[in-house]
Amino acid sequence: MSTLKLERVFAAEPSRVFAFVTEPAHLLSWWGHEGSTIPEAQLDFSRKGPWYSVLMTASGATHKMSGEVVVVDAPHAVEFTWAWHDEHDVRGHESTVRFEVSPGVAGGSVFTLIHSGLADDESAANHEAGWTATFVKLERHAQTAR
Repeated sequence: MSTLKLERVFAAEPSRVFAFVTEPAHLLSWWGHEGSTIPEAQLDFSRKGPWYSVLMTASGATHKMSGEVVVVDAPHAVEFTWAWHDEHDVRGHESTVRFEVSPGVAGGSVFTLIHSGLADDESAANHEAGWTATFVKLERHAQTAR
């Protein structure tokens, strides 16, 4: 099993960053790669319970993922399970994602993603590329959100 850890620094205070990464209205603004849309989702990490999203790429391909929010410790951390679905809507290997938000310098925040239980190093590399691309949208959202 492999673990991926990524960190980003934001100028916004921790409670604001926590809202960006947990609340549905914010999540729908940055979730998924550049050029993708979310035609269907139950995407709320601010409370425990099931979640899912369907990403549609610019070429029209769809990818579904789902899981269960298991920890909500506002405004510090949220943790949820994660699995991709295959073309028959069967969930695959389950891993765990944890978002942590801590105070940074000058009133800002440090956001840390820990994605653990990934099947292998190749899966970790693929998820790193996906999260990194997605965080471009998160960073842009954090700069413009009110």
